[in-house]
Amino acid sequence: MPDGTTAANADTPGERTPPGADRGLPGGERAAIELLERGALEVEGRLVDASNATLYCTIKGGGVEANCVYKPVAGERPLWDFPDGTLAGREVAAYAVSKAAGWNIVPPTVMRDGPFGPGMCQLWIDLDPETDLIALSRRGDHTGLRNMAVFDAVINNADRKIGHLLPTGDGHLYGCDHGVTFSEDYKLRTVLWQWRGKTLPRRSVAALEHLAGELTDGWLAGELSKHLTPAEVAATRERVDILLRHRVHPYPPEDWPAVPWPPV
Repeated sequence: MPDGTTAANADTPGERTPPGADRGLPGGERAAIELLERGALEVEGRLVDASNATLYCTIKGGGVEANCVYKPVAGERPLWDFPDGTLAGREVAAYAVSKAAGWNIVPPTVMRDGPFGPGMCQLWIDLDPETDLIALSRRGDHTGLRNMAVFDAVINNADRKIGHLLPTGDGHLYGCDHGVTFSEDYKLRTVLWQWRGKTLPRRSVAALEHLAGELTDGWLAGELSKHLTPAEVAATRERVDILLRHRVHPYPPEDWPAVPWPPV
C-alpha cells in the first residue's frame, strides 16, 4: 500500500479502540484507525467502475501519510433489499466482525466526515501483482480464503466477487466492498463455494465461539447496533449460532442467485 505501510506499522498511544476489540490484530492497525479517523482527507480521484461513489484519497496526520478509499453516504444508490441504514455503515460493521474474530479480512475502516459528508473511509491495499485472482478464488487449500468464506457466511455477504479479493505481497488476504451485507434474509452470494457442506476447521469454530460471546454481551453487539437494525444484529447472532450448531460451511441458497454477476 503506497505510504500506508508506515501508518499500518507504527503504533501510537491514545488509540480509541474499545477493550477487547484488538484481538489478534496485526501490529499497528490501531495506528491506521487513528489516522483514518483524524487525518486530513484529500480526494485524488474517483474509481469509475464502482456502482456507488467511491473516491481514492490521500490522508495525512501526525507526520504520516497513506492512501484510502472514501465512500460518502450521499453517493449511495438506494437498494430495495437493503432499505435500512447505509452501505457505508454496513462496511464499518463488517470490519468490526472481522476484527472481533481475529480474521483481519477487512482493511482498517471507520465512519467519518469527509469532503462530501459522512461516509466510510478504508485504508487502501496494494495488490500483489504476481497473484492470479481467478486461480486464487478457486483454491481449496488457502487458509485466508477459507476464513473469508466463513466470514462471508457470518455477515451474509451478497456480493463476494473475485475482484473483491485483495492479496498482498506478504501473503495476507484482505477483502473489500462489504456494503450489501447483514440482511435478515439468507442472501449469501459468493464465488467461494468450494467448501460447501464441509466441516468447519477448528480455528473457525474457535473464532465463531468468540463472536457468539461478543454478540451476546461484548463490545461487538454495541458496535453493530450503531450501523444495523436490531433485527439485523439478531440475525447475525443467529447465523453464528447456526454455524456453531452444525459446524459445516453453508450450502448455496435455493431461491437466490448463488454467484454474483459478473463474478469478477
